[in-house]
Amino acid sequence: MYVVLFAPSVLLLAGLLVDGGLAIHARQRAADIAEQAARAGANQIDEAALRRTGKPVLDPGRARSAACAMVTEYDASARPLSCDADTGHVRVAVQLTVRSQILGIVPGLGSFTMTSSATAQPVTGGEAP
Repeated sequence: MYVVLFAPSVLLLAGLLVDGGLAIHARQRAADIAEQAARAGANQIDEAALRRTGKPVLDPGRARSAACAMVTEYDASARPLSCDADTGHVRVAVQLTVRSQILGIVPGLGSFTMTSSATAQPVTGGEAP
């Protein structure tokens, strides 16, 4: 009788522990992917403007495509929600979908999504953000 009554509670607690850890890890991975993609976009400097002015200026088109490409190459379960760039900054938002391991047996808890965003800017050796 004891096992029948407390087994669901133990299963629920184990599910919260395991799938909660997966959620925390997925949030960190989404943040990492967004940061790396923003940095990849911030590397796309307009060389002509750099030579002309001496200041790093982004090529917005190349920065957007480099950032979005980095997200799709990094992880198959991640997708870019937005990749925006102007001449000074790159902003990336990422969505990561993860399947539940234990709580997936409960309807509606089969998977969860985590989102994160990051911004990067080009910096030369003498500048500080």
